[in-house]
Amino acid sequence: MEEDLHNGSGEDEGEDEGDLSSCCLDLTSFQLHDLGDVEIPEELVELDLTANRLSVLDPRIGRLSRLRKLSLRQNLFDDEGVDPISQWDSIPGLQELVLRDNKLTKIPDVSIFKGLLIFDVSFNEVSSLNGLSKVSNTLKELYVSKNEVTRMEEVEHLHALQILELGSNRLRVMENLEALTNLQELWLGRNRIRSVNLCGLKCIRKISLQSNRLTSMAGFQECVALEELYLSHNGITKMEGLSTLINLRVLDVSANKLTSINDIENLTMLEDLWLNDNQIASLEGVDLAVAGSREKLTTIYLERNPCGNSQDYSSTLKQFFPNLQQIDSDIFI
Repeated sequence: MEEDLHNGSGEDEGEDEGDLSSCCLDLTSFQLHDLGDVEIPEELVELDLTANRLSVLDPRIGRLSRLRKLSLRQNLFDDEGVDPISQWDSIPGLQELVLRDNKLTKIPDVSIFKGLLIFDVSFNEVSSLNGLSKVSNTLKELYVSKNEVTRMEEVEHLHALQILELGSNRLRVMENLEALTNLQELWLGRNRIRSVNLCGLKCIRKISLQSNRLTSMAGFQECVALEELYLSHNGITKMEGLSTLINLRVLDVSANKLTSINDIENLTMLEDLWLNDNQIASLEGVDLAVAGSREKLTTIYLERNPCGNSQDYSSTLKQFFPNLQQIDSDIFI
């Protein structure tokens, strides 16, 4: 079998790695059922087994003492199939573990990896976050999207976490976020959340709560570092709690129940404003409602509002916002 094994010089990321930092074996889409015919060099730093038919871990992987990144994405691993990972004490330096798109029903025990930075168990059948408490507090990125999780729990110790992805689950309440003071991105789209509770997070830059059950925007006032806010496909009736978000660049409140544009007239950084699929009756006053970002705004969506049927719709918006590059799907730069 021909292996996709390549070596190079690469940039040193640590004084122990040296030239090994680019030693990678990529077996993506080989449709392998096992690794019996594959040579696995002991000096591997990265091993990518994405899109195969694996259900059992080759024990040789557990002896790769220099391994930093391991991807088992899109295979056939169930809980029993990944259990040996908990005994891999020969791989103390593993930093990235991807188990996305398999057949897991629980969070595997990865406590043995004391320097883990990225952990991905998205697109499985995980029903609970039980087990996360054993994950190293060095973790910076956690992905558990498209599972069946009902509660945000066992994340309080992840003080270094910067990205938390829990979209497409069964969450009803935002909770236990108080200690995640370094969080930069929070992705909670496609859940069942009814109200915003960011537990005082002030450094967060991106939030997605699309396709939930929100009826109010209240709750973002203290997120003064926020740059991108995605709230489409909810039941929000009023724009509020936005005036303090002075760094906001992208605001998506499409597919809600808004009848007017409010609380953003003083924002000066807004570049993208998505308001399509609401109930905004007229373009009158839109220029004043977005006055602070008049020169900055480059994209606006208002289609499928009553005002989108008005005469001279596009020309009026261009007059309001002289630097527009896109109105709805119409790009004209």
